[in-house]
Amino acid sequence: MAYCRLPVPTAAPAEPARVGTWSSDGRQFKQSFTWEFQFSQSATAFVAGSDDSAHVMTETAAVQKRVGLAYWMQEVLNQCDKAAGDFRSGPVHDLRTALRRCRSMTDGIMVFDPDPAWKKMKKAGKQVFSSLGGLRDTQVMRNWVEQIAPEGDAAGNILADVLFEREQELKKTAAATLQQFDRKQWKDWADELPNRAARVPIEGPVFAQLALERWHQAHALHRQALRNRTKISFHELRIGLKRFRYTLENFLPRLHCSWGNDLKELQDVLGEVHDLDVLWQTAIHIKAFPDTESRVRWRSRIEHERGQHLEIYRARMVGSNSLWKSWRAGLPQSKELRSLGLERLQIWASFLDPSVAHSEHVARLALRLYDDLSVGGILGGPMRETYRDILRAAVLTHYVGDSKTKGHHKASARLIRKLNPPSGWTAEEICIAALVARYHRGALPREKQRRFAALSPSKRWLVEFLGGILRLACACDREHDGQIPRVEVEGLDPVLTIRAEGYTEYTSLAEHLAAARHLLELACRRSICILPFDAESRAHAA
Repeated sequence: MAYCRLPVPTAAPAEPARVGTWSSDGRQFKQSFTWEFQFSQSATAFVAGSDDSAHVMTETAAVQKRVGLAYWMQEVLNQCDKAAGDFRSGPVHDLRTALRRCRSMTDGIMVFDPDPAWKKMKKAGKQVFSSLGGLRDTQVMRNWVEQIAPEGDAAGNILADVLFEREQELKKTAAATLQQFDRKQWKDWADELPNRAARVPIEGPVFAQLALERWHQAHALHRQALRNRTKISFHELRIGLKRFRYTLENFLPRLHCSWGNDLKELQDVLGEVHDLDVLWQTAIHIKAFPDTESRVRWRSRIEHERGQHLEIYRARMVGSNSLWKSWRAGLPQSKELRSLGLERLQIWASFLDPSVAHSEHVARLALRLYDDLSVGGILGGPMRETYRDILRAAVLTHYVGDSKTKGHHKASARLIRKLNPPSGWTAEEICIAALVARYHRGALPREKQRRFAALSPSKRWLVEFLGGILRLACACDREHDGQIPRVEVEGLDPVLTIRAEGYTEYTSLAEHLAAARHLLELACRRSICILPFDAESRAHAA
């Protein structure tokens, strides 16, 4: 199913009436619009039968083609050839657009995939992008001079001449940079990276969470710009809106279908404000004004144009009908963020974990132990679900440090600590998850260990408790063969009794489990006895 454009009623409301939420498990988003857009197969059938069906199908195919890293990386190579001729304004703009798309997609995918090739590709693109930045600004300023300078104006003539000479010099610099651009390496990345990006499908709920983070960043810049009203703050706001827009366009095309036009208009409005600011600073720098009268006249014209553009922005983005509110309503709500954060961590781990099946199996065992112990009274209270999420995050990421490397538990902890907390999660929770993953094997937690010692006594106990569960669950799948498919806590007093299906006494696995249970024994302050499932336990489990 996909969004399809329907005929717009003559008297359309200011905003589409939307019904929909991200599901609590973070799996899907359902929404419908009462006008212009519908998300249904019936709408597809309706449009397909209309006179405009061919146009709609062509437009949809074009949109699908233009969404994807492979398309834009190839477009960079195509636009390099077009721009290299004479670096006219159009090809320069198109090349920068293609590079910006590639870099913005890279920013999004790097949240999940830490492969170093992403950073290298982004750096290579930035070198070309930056070299064309000054050239593009100069070409835009030349257009503004033509629009606002009266015929025969002395300051306008001076600006036009200086900008023309600057454009010729910047074209030479851009040509040299483009000549050094390694197109073969770019082509190799274009063959490799889109396949990695495809592992995180577009329209996924984790991208909706990423879009929400971009919304928060842009909204904070909006409040800052309205508060201090400086040129820099409005320029930074434009960049924030641009990142939000590109996140939707690259990864959530259905939402972009609804919001993209507004975002593009606002981005262009703020972009022209920035262009006018740069034009004024350039005119001052080169001393383009022959007298005070000329300076005042130009200042008045630029301020008039600038004020009109800012008023357009305020009309759309300030007040009770602000677009900020409608955009926020279409993104995941606060209660959904923790589950989406877990899914995001799981995707990130899948790019690094050499044995995802093992981690998923260990997660099932660990969470069963946690739930049974919580019900039994070992852990309760309002933080029970929060601690369960932390355990799950630690289990899903405990193997990312490359199991073939000695001390991979420490490497896993380092990688987890470097993560930016997803929305709905705190930095402290990520740090605790990293410590829990660190203690799934190796030395036990001790106060001489700096990060463990820095915790409060209650958090130390939590790390010991969750780490003890993870350590025991990992030991149950020591050979990654699923020999123990199920565990359950049978009793707590006087001994914590755990039944393990597939467990056999007098084996190397039993000996390994006897050592692995020690940390959990310390946390629970009682001995642990591991027994095989008997007939009664099997019947109860069934």
